[in-house]
Amino acid sequence: MAAPQEVSMDLPVIDLDVFRNQPRESPEVQAECAKAANTLITYGALVLHDSRVSEQDNITFLDLLEDYFAQPEEDLKKDERPELSYQIGVTLENTEKPKCAVDEPCLDVIQRLAPEERPLDIMGHEPDPKCRFFWRMVEAPPYKTQFPGLNADNIVPEAPHIKERWGPVMNQWGTSMKNAVEGLTQMAAVGLGLPADTFKDAGRYGPHLLAPTASDLQKYGEVNTILAGFHTDLNFLTIHGRSRYPGLHIWARNTGKRIPVKIPQGNYLLVQAGKQLEYITGGLIKAGYHEVVVNEQTVKVINDRKEKFPERPLVRISSTFFWHLSSDFDLAPLPALAEKAKEVRAAQFNLGKDEGAEPEYPPLKVGEQVSNELKHIALMAK
Repeated sequence: MAAPQEVSMDLPVIDLDVFRNQPRESPEVQAECAKAANTLITYGALVLHDSRVSEQDNITFLDLLEDYFAQPEEDLKKDERPELSYQIGVTLENTEKPKCAVDEPCLDVIQRLAPEERPLDIMGHEPDPKCRFFWRMVEAPPYKTQFPGLNADNIVPEAPHIKERWGPVMNQWGTSMKNAVEGLTQMAAVGLGLPADTFKDAGRYGPHLLAPTASDLQKYGEVNTILAGFHTDLNFLTIHGRSRYPGLHIWARNTGKRIPVKIPQGNYLLVQAGKQLEYITGGLIKAGYHEVVVNEQTVKVINDRKEKFPERPLVRISSTFFWHLSSDFDLAPLPALAEKAKEVRAAQFNLGKDEGAEPEYPPLKVGEQVSNELKHIALMAK
């Protein structure tokens, strides 16, 4: 596998249609899979093209979630389940804390960035001013899971103008993103020299979540407001549709650059590596750091939407899906990939990019890894 190269500021586009429509052994498919794997190694993120994805489905989804989060707080609170670590239903603003505010390895990552490339300051340890809704999209396992709290039943909001639309819209858009990201797990596996279904099978019974976040831009619409502090995702892969409001920044692994994300219009989605993918590859692919903030472009869109759609709520919805490995799966680095990870770390070091202390990935159940991460971000009692 090639050592990481210097990268441009635009994320490479991976075409899932090539993988879906051509023979697996064809040179075109093999090349596209290698590109997918190497892009995840280099950037921790990529843009995925899938012609099955409908922009109209994303628009319908964004409209529904704007309407939902425009409800009074007392109505939203009916959908809260703190006793399940907020892993189903709604999480209200100022609940979830950015893990990096208290996580030494993460603070070390920030310190290693050039000052002008660092995220907005999260050292105040304040929770994020964002809400979230978790809608589970799972295949029930044929066994009794050790982690029932991470695999709870869905909650449907009660409001009449929301309830009828909720299930069909959430499932339509969630299925599109789930199908796309599962195709990418196969491409990445092939590109890493593994059987195509290695990751897909490991996540067959995963507690996958359609997980839109919402930020009230009437309250939190000033430039440099942190909507989601600098963090990585705890799952395997995170996939996003286009948000109406810019503000997502990512950090590519071997540039240390803060990159504003632009997803092209049409059949395109953004994918980011999460902690479970980092774990199973022994750090060959690193979970991608990112933040969501209000920047000048966000304010431009706010003003534009006020003028064009004065009747619509000013709420920034992220169109996000978290794809997980199965909770009962034994998570440990695959030896061949862990070896390649050491080669990439050495190559990075030789390029003058010291990645700090080598992380450890002790074997554990995926459900244990998720529970450990939830405690860090204040969603699960310690």
